[in-house]
Amino acid sequence: MYEKTLKTSDLTVEIYSLNCLEKLISGLEDIPFTKKLLLESLLRNKHRMKLTDRDIFEIATGFSSNKKMEIPFLPSRIIMQDASGLPALVDLASLRNEMEEMGFDPQNINPQIPVDLIIDHSLQVDYSGASDAFEKNLEMEYSRNEERYTFLKWAQQSFENFRVVPPASGIIHQVNLEYLSSIVKTDEKDGQCYAFPDSVIGTDSHTTMINGLGVLGWGVGGVEAEAVMMGNPINLIVPEVIGVKLIGRVKEGVTATDIALTVTEHLRHKNVIGKFVEFYGPGMMDLSLPDRTTIANMAPEYGATVGYFPVDQETLHYLKATGKDEKTVRLVEEYTKEQGIFYSEDTKEPLYSEVLEINLADIEVSISGPSRPQDRVDYKNAKKSFLNAFSEISEGNIDRLNVPMSEKKNIVGHGSIVIAAITSCTNTSNPFNMLTAGLLARNAVKKGLAPSSYIQKSLAPGSKVVSQYLQQSGLLSYFEQLGFYNIGYGCAVCVGNSGTINPLVEKEITENNLIVASILSGNRNFEGRIHPLVKANYLASPPLVLAYALAGTVAIDLSKEPLGISNKGEKVYLKDIWPTADEVNELIANYISPTLYKDTYENVFAGDERWKSLQDVKSPLYRWDSHSTYLKPSPFFKRSNEKIGNIKRARALVYLGNSITTDHISPVGVIDPDGSAGQFLLHQGVTNTELNTYGSRRGNYEVLVRGTFANPMIQNKLVKQRGSITKHFPSNEVTSIYEASVRYQKEQIPLVILAGNQYGAGSARDWAAKGTLLLGVKAVIAEQFERIHRSNLAMVGVLPLQFSDEHNCERLGLNGDEEFNILDLESELYPNKLLRVQAISSDGMKEFQVILRLDTTAEIDNYLQGGLFKKMLQTTKRVFTTSPL
Repeated sequence: MYEKTLKTSDLTVEIYSLNCLEKLISGLEDIPFTKKLLLESLLRNKHRMKLTDRDIFEIATGFSSNKKMEIPFLPSRIIMQDASGLPALVDLASLRNEMEEMGFDPQNINPQIPVDLIIDHSLQVDYSGASDAFEKNLEMEYSRNEERYTFLKWAQQSFENFRVVPPASGIIHQVNLEYLSSIVKTDEKDGQCYAFPDSVIGTDSHTTMINGLGVLGWGVGGVEAEAVMMGNPINLIVPEVIGVKLIGRVKEGVTATDIALTVTEHLRHKNVIGKFVEFYGPGMMDLSLPDRTTIANMAPEYGATVGYFPVDQETLHYLKATGKDEKTVRLVEEYTKEQGIFYSEDTKEPLYSEVLEINLADIEVSISGPSRPQDRVDYKNAKKSFLNAFSEISEGNIDRLNVPMSEKKNIVGHGSIVIAAITSCTNTSNPFNMLTAGLLARNAVKKGLAPSSYIQKSLAPGSKVVSQYLQQSGLLSYFEQLGFYNIGYGCAVCVGNSGTINPLVEKEITENNLIVASILSGNRNFEGRIHPLVKANYLASPPLVLAYALAGTVAIDLSKEPLGISNKGEKVYLKDIWPTADEVNELIANYISPTLYKDTYENVFAGDERWKSLQDVKSPLYRWDSHSTYLKPSPFFKRSNEKIGNIKRARALVYLGNSITTDHISPVGVIDPDGSAGQFLLHQGVTNTELNTYGSRRGNYEVLVRGTFANPMIQNKLVKQRGSITKHFPSNEVTSIYEASVRYQKEQIPLVILAGNQYGAGSARDWAAKGTLLLGVKAVIAEQFERIHRSNLAMVGVLPLQFSDEHNCERLGLNGDEEFNILDLESELYPNKLLRVQAISSDGMKEFQVILRLDTTAEIDNYLQGGLFKKMLQTTKRVFTTSPL
């Protein structure tokens, strides 16, 4: 009924035609682009998802009238990175063990759709500031992670539909953008060639970067990705689609980073959490495709599920520029135009739920910090921002605590930069940003400027394409002369893998209680993320990272104050070394070619000699090592069945404030030897130098549960000190969060978490939910949840409960020492049902309502079956039982 033959310039393909459907339903042609992509997926997968033509008609009619409804969505592929993908593979490998124990063939457990895993989150900045930093860091990476990488190699050999991009190849989202994504895919079925839009979910929140290419995709937790890998669709409530109309032209000197930070500020203020955002308008035509992906990458920071840019002429130009053949480009153009998902100046404005307007001409050079991406300030107000954020510092004492270092000019005090990193897919995927930085570095070197030697300086390109064009243009040497040597192709500082800083600096920070800073071209700067001793963290474009590194402090107005003194004894200002857009665009034209991308990705799955030398085993079951401190079989399939019902006499394990991120809940950085996880590993015989990071040990649940809420900067309101500590009730004894949870579980006391606004912001980190579950937490009661973490909690069977009627802990007078009864769970459950909560203390009882944030019928069913893992086990068993293998 909806299939149609499309004859392109090169081939004949079958498509699931949106035009055919639009002829039946008035107004459907005016729906937003992202809804059209969802609708095409429903048409194409209707039999797989057991939808009838009537279902399709009702959904499409609802799309055109903005009706709130629940729909299934099945993406065409999944991408993962090693930190989040490895625990998902541990779960699948464990499921194979369970299947064998039940008498079924474990080799039938495989991803049902294509999965790519890119290893990029294990790189640490052990070495920097030297020409051999890359090789030494790579050697350390393999030394630390050989067992994990061998497991991934086993998975690559033993699972169908699964590929691995080895270490030192690039960052997941940049590899996805530059190589993996095709915009329009083709597939053979019943002798016919079908064409359809590429769509992707990823176990990383910044999967949205691909939205800049016109591909629909977003980040999910690893648990949700596992369900999709096993062939289950994502069930989502069709979101509101917000149109962001871009007008005006970008001013000279303003980069895509400045635009992205400004968009993040605006959209956070507008509260687009859980919504789709589509960019359009004449200003969009002024943005290169890498500019768009920089903005789309930051969608998790502004709270949106996606930040989508439709396919247009610039998209086609990018495909050609990155080495896609003419046949592929023509298919993309002709398919998207046929389906009404190609954007041009003549395109009619879709009917959005709301339209916001941003004038690109109003955007200024910006930074964001000191601890949230949405806290943008004009760079000229950086000093003011820093002083406002830290009330204990006054302008008069910024330099009072300056401490002489080995060189006379090297002094560290409040506001001093100790980490400067050009890093992350957000910015290194943008040639304009990187070449601007390269020219600024050249100009700085010619003026005789250099950063202080005590600053840890790093350059972590998102792909080998970057280092190639910097090398060929002659600019890489200028980065190096400023101390910014290539430390590896991975996330590094952006995910907190910053390694150590100068020990003399560490000593002065701790002895003088200094508030020092990092400056990075990343996408996140949450408290405690970059380095435990660095309290002020600022996001900026790559050229601004260099500029602030030269100045040595964030407490400076770079529009008025000099960066330093030239080799001629003259003051040098930022404006003196900032290149023009024409200079940058000339370099782009001369040094970035399709051949560069083709050569870079020709053998991307092969890996280097280190990867090839790893043990290469293909077997149905993974051979678990009982002594391993990295990999343990998943405990979730063997958890005992618990009766679903009211939660009685629960205690608060932690009581948290606003803006609690997944970095607070489940950090990825270096493991503290004095913490619960560190002590556990030391007792296992691991040495201090071998502790590695939480991110690298996500395949070991015993480490990760002890690392839940282990961020040293977390503030639990049940105690005065910061860190992973809490108070046990009713004894009032102060202990670690992990030890308290063990004690509560022995006492058979259920636990809750109390929290404020934006709970679970940040990464798509499934262990933030898995760890919460293993601590014995039954429910999280928060003022507001971020999208991915709410979904993760629902998936593992922890109830996300949201205060109703604008209530929160403070307004209700909750102290966290109460006993909690969560009622109405024994009667019929349905999405967003109102539940009663009783908080009982020595002063009496307070009763209030919460919203059950199980948002779909699928999530309700999942909860009633004991969480996704139990449901997955039972479903798989049922399939195998009815279809003997």
